[in-house]
Amino acid sequence: MNKALSAALVGAVLLAAPGARAQSFQPGDFLVHLRAIGVLPENFSSSVSGIGGHVNATDQAAPEVDLSYFLTNHFSVEAIAATTRHDVSATGTALGKVDVGSVWVLPPTVTLQYHTAPIAGFTPYAGLGVTVAFFYDGHAAGPTVTKAGYSTGVGPTLDAGFDYHLGGNWFANFDIKQMFINTTAHINNGAIVAKTSLSPTVVGAGVGYLF
Repeated sequence: MNKALSAALVGAVLLAAPGARAQSFQPGDFLVHLRAIGVLPENFSSSVSGIGGHVNATDQAAPEVDLSYFLTNHFSVEAIAATTRHDVSATGTALGKVDVGSVWVLPPTVTLQYHTAPIAGFTPYAGLGVTVAFFYDGHAAGPTVTKAGYSTGVGPTLDAGFDYHLGGNWFANFDIKQMFINTTAHINNGAIVAKTSLSPTVVGAGVGYLF
């Protein structure tokens, strides 16, 4: 989480600009964000049958689009759309480091958010939601690993961030999510089973437009 918190501080400094007007959100408003995100798998815990070791997945950057619908002045529902490709390996095994391969992850997330009243142009928010992570288009590294499949992961998501009114219908945005996702990988038709708590931290910055 240190990486994510450092990025949050940098994002807050970069996105803060003097002179922006405050704007309150209204029931029925739609707010669309386009963000650049960093997906940082935390790999909190894992186990690998037979050979032991620890599962690792690489960090990745990607674009993200989200849509927020305001139920009231303060409460909104947000849905995000993004997908990332990660390289997966097992380290500290009886065979040393084993490259498992790569896989794409599609993690649709729906979050209920609470937005405060604007403060000097900033509207901070916090939210709680659920993520369903689908793993697709996996490729085994070979020659040791010839096949790898991943189970769908479902778990809660914590969210925090702010919108900063730039003028008109435009906003700058910074957002951080902590997803709690577990998955099971069946390697070489189940000869090895790896369980891991990937639980990625997702850090994003971008712009929003209010409809």
